[in-house]
Amino acid sequence: MIRTAILRTFNTGFFARTNCCVDLHTRILARCCSSQDGKYLLHERDGLYDHMTRGILDKIEFDVEDICRNVDSVAKRVRDRKGEMQEDEVYRLVDLWQESCRVRAKVDQLQEQRQALASQAKSLAKSQPNSDEFKDMQVKGRQLRQEFNESSHTETELNSQLYDILLRLPNSCHPSTPVGDESQARLVEMVGEKPSFTFVPRGHLELAERLNILQLRHLANVSGHRSYYLKGAGAQLQHALVQFTQDRLYQQGFTPLVVPDFFYPAILEGCGMMKAGAFDTQIYTLDSSKHEGLCLAGTAEVGIAGMYKDHVLRADQLPQKAFAVSTCYRAETWSGSEPYGIYRVHHFTKIEMFGVTANDHGTESERMQQEFVSLQKDLYSELGLCFHILDMPTQELGLSAHRKYDVEVWMPGRDSFGEVSSASNCTDYQSKRLHIRYETDQEDPKYAHTVNATACAVPRLIVAILENFQQEDGSVVVPQALQPYMGGRKVITALDGLPMKYMGRERRMFKQHQKKFSKYR
Repeated sequence: MIRTAILRTFNTGFFARTNCCVDLHTRILARCCSSQDGKYLLHERDGLYDHMTRGILDKIEFDVEDICRNVDSVAKRVRDRKGEMQEDEVYRLVDLWQESCRVRAKVDQLQEQRQALASQAKSLAKSQPNSDEFKDMQVKGRQLRQEFNESSHTETELNSQLYDILLRLPNSCHPSTPVGDESQARLVEMVGEKPSFTFVPRGHLELAERLNILQLRHLANVSGHRSYYLKGAGAQLQHALVQFTQDRLYQQGFTPLVVPDFFYPAILEGCGMMKAGAFDTQIYTLDSSKHEGLCLAGTAEVGIAGMYKDHVLRADQLPQKAFAVSTCYRAETWSGSEPYGIYRVHHFTKIEMFGVTANDHGTESERMQQEFVSLQKDLYSELGLCFHILDMPTQELGLSAHRKYDVEVWMPGRDSFGEVSSASNCTDYQSKRLHIRYETDQEDPKYAHTVNATACAVPRLIVAILENFQQEDGSVVVPQALQPYMGGRKVITALDGLPMKYMGRERRMFKQHQKKFSKYR
């Protein structure tokens, strides 16, 4: 009952009623809740808006007046990205804001009238408690209370609708970003040369299965479609890529991190990866009745950004650079044109770079993004790969990126370039939603900028290495940069891996099928 009463008080006109970041009502609520109530709160805190209304997260500050003044340019931004959000929602936001301001003014007026009436009634209650005037004041007080509650409820509903749109607004776009779909990507640079072969190059799956370093088949009843095992030199190759990349990042001053694999939906929403309540088909979600609605992360970016959530850094501590090695989980991987293999899978190991910069001059995060792209170039060049860098167009930016570069490596088996990494400058999109700020002695805290980039997506680099360094006999030359991490091994041959013979149900059914129809041959 206490929780219900406080929630009702708290939710009444929350956003305009308090100027402080963490509302006092929620602090009282946290103290009043029992352990069972605490569990109830965990189950309920789905997204950023829920976190705000419960005081788990500070109020997210949007410059709505600026959005209203520049509504046409904001609508164009939405139109250019062609995401889930529709252009007309931007104009609806303006209407909601204007109506919210009108209702806010009415609520304030009613509150002043209630306070004035209460003051008069208090004096009259002592001197003339049975007078008609006092009774009229009581009736008037009940009317004002009902009108106040109705208006406050309307304000709360308007704020809910307003923030639903605000939280889905995409970031701004860099002036140089091409407009359109992926076909409009602008080539920035080509690095290296495509390998030439005196034979028809094989795809990575054929190579890996002949070398017995990869198992994709017969896993339907083990771990499901698009899962895989790396064996022998295949597993060695993964460890070598991870260690090689980590060593290069250590040398560049990055701090290594180990991050969780699961997070609350609000953290993913704060990173621009999902909308609360509408679980994305690319995200694995744990059973909320048992695991508090947690989601498996598709990238360590979520974990590193979550670590910085609600923190204030000193300006002289910036920029900060960190990286994490993690298993990434992607639920939706199907593509009608995608060949079978490990280019697109449900789980994979990836090293993610993450940076936090100041925003004093507006160029700090751009410089860090360029630094990350230079690191990607150095890594893939040292591996001896041919690749190009693309400035990605608006429809490929997602919600959070202000500007994004993709690195695509030449893959002979696919006879095309394939994406192996990206580098995104998210400016203050993530920091506003997750409250990542920095301060100086002279100024109040300001929102930092965040940058993220892939250093090593292991399966795709394995695809690239197998296809680019294959030999006519089916063996694969180990890139020179990786040989020290593979015990000096220079060539992967078919002697590697674990020899096995499959005798599962699929095999038995196939044999029975052959026997049944052999008489018709």
